[in-house]
Amino acid sequence: MISEKIAYLKGLCEGMKIDESTNEGKLFGAIIDALDEFVNEIYTLEDTQDELQAQIDEIDDDLAFVEDYLFDDMDDDECFDFDVEDIECPYCGEPIAIDADILDSEDDCITCPACGKEFELEFESCGCGCDDCCDCGDEGENEDK
Repeated sequence: MISEKIAYLKGLCEGMKIDESTNEGKLFGAIIDALDEFVNEIYTLEDTQDELQAQIDEIDDDLAFVEDYLFDDMDDDECFDFDVEDIECPYCGEPIAIDADILDSEDDCITCPACGKEFELEFESCGCGCDDCCDCGDEGENEDK
C-alpha cells in the first residue's frame, strides 16, 4: 500500500514534467527516493519480524512440550501444596495456621497472633496406638496387641 503511494507520487512528478535540473525538481526527486528507501526498510523489518515471530512460536511450542513432559501429573494447585493445619485459639477463637515445622518442634506451646496468649497444643488420640496421632489409618490395631 505504501509502495503504491510512492509509485503514484513518482507518476505525478513525471506527469507534471518537473525538471530534475531545477532546485524544486531535485527536492522532489530526493524526497521520493528517501520515501522509497523507507518503504524498502519497512519491508525488510516486516520480514525480519515475521522470521523472529516464527522462531518464538517454535520455542514456545518446544517449551510447552517440555512443561507437559515434566509437569504432566502435577496440578497447578500442587505447586503450592503446603502441609498446613488450621486450629482454633482456645482464648479468642481465631483460626491459626500451623505448619509441619511447628508440629515437629519440641516446644508444644504456641502464641496466638490475634490475642497474643500462649497455649499448649493438645493432640487427640485416634486410638491407633501411635505416639503423635498422625492419621496413619491404624484405627485401634495397636491397642489389640
